[in-house]
Parts: sequence; structure tokens; C-alpha cells
Amino acid sequence: MAERNTGNSGKAGSNAMWGGRFDGGPSAIMREINASIPFDKALWRQDIAGSRAHVSMLAAQGILSQDDAKTIDDGLQAIAAEYERDGVPEDWDLEDIHMTVEARLTELIGPVAGRLHTARSRNDQVATDFKLWVREAIDQIDAGLAAVQHSLVLRAEEHAGDIMPGFTHLQAAQPVTLGHHLMAYYEMLRRDRMRFSAARERLDECPLGAAALAGTGFDLDREATAKALGFAQPTSNSLDTVSDRDFAMDYLHAASLVSIHLSRLAEEIIIWASQPFGFIRLPDSLSTGSSIMPQKKNPDAAELVRGHAGRIIGCATALSITMKGLPLAYAKDMQDDKPPVFEAHSLLTLSLAACEGMIAGAQFNTERMFALAGSGHATATDLADWLVREAGVPFREAHHITGAAVARADAKGCALAELTADDLAAIDPRVTTEALTHLSLEGSVASRRSYGGTAPDRVREQVAAAKTALGID
Repeated sequence: MAERNTGNSGKAGSNAMWGGRFDGGPSAIMREINASIPFDKALWRQDIAGSRAHVSMLAAQGILSQDDAKTIDDGLQAIAAEYERDGVPEDWDLEDIHMTVEARLTELIGPVAGRLHTARSRNDQVATDFKLWVREAIDQIDAGLAAVQHSLVLRAEEHAGDIMPGFTHLQAAQPVTLGHHLMAYYEMLRRDRMRFSAARERLDECPLGAAALAGTGFDLDREATAKALGFAQPTSNSLDTVSDRDFAMDYLHAASLVSIHLSRLAEEIIIWASQPFGFIRLPDSLSTGSSIMPQKKNPDAAELVRGHAGRIIGCATALSITMKGLPLAYAKDMQDDKPPVFEAHSLLTLSLAACEGMIAGAQFNTERMFALAGSGHATATDLADWLVREAGVPFREAHHITGAAVARADAKGCALAELTADDLAAIDPRVTTEALTHLSLEGSVASRRSYGGTAPDRVREQVAAAKTALGID
């Protein structure tokens, strides 16, 4: 979508968009590789908005007459109504959405349409369109993230006191509450929203008016077009403006991290839904069956969220590689900037909706979670902590004593809390039966009251803060 002269040529067979530079039209191969209208037609709303802001500014600056500006603006609004009703036509000879709009404008209002492109290039035009699209995409993703957070917070509040195994290395480590576990994902998505917010702030500069690469000799009011399109200010360097796709890569990098977080959540849902765990039952609406095994209920929505993460990360990688070796300013490689962003946005939007549905509609088997929470002597650390706190034993020594207690319990085939006074005395005389009262799952969880800990009252505090942040009554 690099800038070319759009004047008509009288040479037979030449492409009217390319003007007098070429004697013949493009080959079939060049026509196909050059056309971006199949995907950049998605920018039609942004393209028309940018054109309307541009023509309004040209009239205000006296570069166009008010009559011509009104005729052009009326024509642009008529095209918007057509596209809204009928969709955008694809004529590959017109290459892209910019020339598609301009060609239709010429059909509607005649030669005055040619004045629209005064003091503008397709280079700054596409940068403006794409920024507007990405800005809207960020807002959509932020809303999707907030919706998943909303579901997580409500379910965390519901299960603030329900105990489940906490894992490291996917081995039972210490008991935690289900509410605490769900709030961990709330925190991941909170950081994701911060990243998108920062990306939105960085893109808040309007490219319109940078022209092809060097600015323009016309007396433009770039502040006016920036304001009309909702940007904080115009960009400061024309070369950087038309060659910058940081805003698209910012979007993709932030989207990649969201997809990783959602993939981790999806992986846990998949594990929890398996029969050996049996922690969760997913809604039928987000599950599938088997073509051969009638008993199966597969967590396909979660598996696809997990799978989409690879594609989204691939989109980020693709655009990074496209941009890595480009000299200033515009190069046609940059036409390939939009497909990865469009694809990632579509996948991420679906993934967020699926995760919201799975969290909101899941049935948690809290009895099963509690039954497995004590497996692997999950309260062993509580015994070590008791020795440090009550008997003044250095932690490393307490760790060794607790290990001996675990070995004793394993030998007897019982839980730590089921050891007798004689068992404890044989291990170390400083371990009294009082220690056993601290080894219950409830006692262990309740004791984890440090800020950010899993104690139910702490979880409820975090839920209350999250509800305030999200505006939940």
C-alpha cells in the first residue's frame, strides 16, 4: 500500500492508479500478490473516518473549498451506508481499501473526489486506519478480560473457604483454597489489562499528515485531525510515522501473554475435568462428545483455548520477523502487518469468551478437592513452622525433624495428624501432641494469613478489593 500517483493515464493497458509511470498493467501474479483488499477491507470504517477528518481539516485550512469538502463528505457517508448494508466489494485491480473507497467516491461525485487525496499519502492513511483499528481492538479485549475477571471473582467469593490441593511440580504441596487459586488468574489478567492500557497510551499519536515519508508542503492542521480522530496529539517524525508498526507489535505481544495465561487456565481445567482428578464438571455447552465412545465428555473448548495460544504467539513472531530488517521508511512488506493482528484478535476474542463461559458455568466438586488436599502430607510445612515458632528450633533442623515425621507416617500408612504421642516422642521430644492440632487442613489454610496468603479471610479481602476495582456491587 505504498504511495503512488493516482492520476489517470491515457496509455492503453496501464493501471489508472499507477499513473503515467508504467506503459503496461500488472501481470496476473503481480495483481494477486499486490492486492490487500481481501483482508484490509476490515478497515473500511477507519478509512472513511480518517478521510472525513482529513477533508474537514483541508476545508478549515482553505486548501479545499467548503462546497467541495461537503460534496466529498456526503459521498463518504453514502459509501459508509453502502458498506454497512452490503459489505465491501473486492476489486483486486483497486488493490486496497483506500483505492476502493476513492474509486467508489469518484463514481458517486465525479472528479471532485480526486481532491480528497490532497496532502495525504496511502502511507500515512494506512498507518492512521490501522492505529484506529488496533485502538478499538484493545478496548474490545479489555472488555473481554474484565468479563473473565468478573467470573473469576464471583466464583472465588463463592469458594473462598473451600480447600483444595495446592501444587508445585504438579505434586501436592500445601493446601490452599479454591478461591485463592481462582484469584491467581484474576491477578494475571489484571497485569494483562495494564499491558494493553500501556499499549493504548503509546499508540495515542495520529499519523495523518505525515504523507509519504517527508511531510507535506501544504499548511495542514495536524492537531485538528488528531483531535477529530480521538488521538492525544499528532506524531512528531514523518519518517518514523509511516514506518512504525510498534503499536501492532505491542498489541500482539500483550495478546501473547494473555493467551499464555488463558492456556495455563485451560490446562488446569483439562486436568481438573479428568476422571483421576474429578475436580470440575464443565457445562455441556462448552464440551463435546466422541464419535465412537458414548461415555466421553471432552473439554474441547479448553483444549482449543490452549491451542489458540500457539497461533497467537506465532502471529506475534510473524510480524516481528517481518519488521526486523526494514530500512526507513515504508516498504511493501508492511502490507503483511494486518493479517497476523486480525487473526490474533479473532482467536483471543474467542478464547476470552470461552474462558468466561467455562468459569461461570463450571461445577466444582469441592468434596473431591478436600479429600485430595491432604494427600502427600500437605501440612508437613505446618509442623516445621510450629517447631520454629513454638519450640525455637532452627528451620533447617525443623525441616529434618518434619521429614522424619513424614517417614514415620508413611511407614504406618497414616496422615501426619494421626501420629500418636509415642510416635512424636520417638521422633523428637520437642514435638508434642499440641503440634498435631496445627496439622489439619482447616488449621493449615487458616494460618496462612500473610498478605496475599490463602487464608479465607485474606481471600475475601482480595475478592472485595477486586469487586471494587471491577465495579461489582
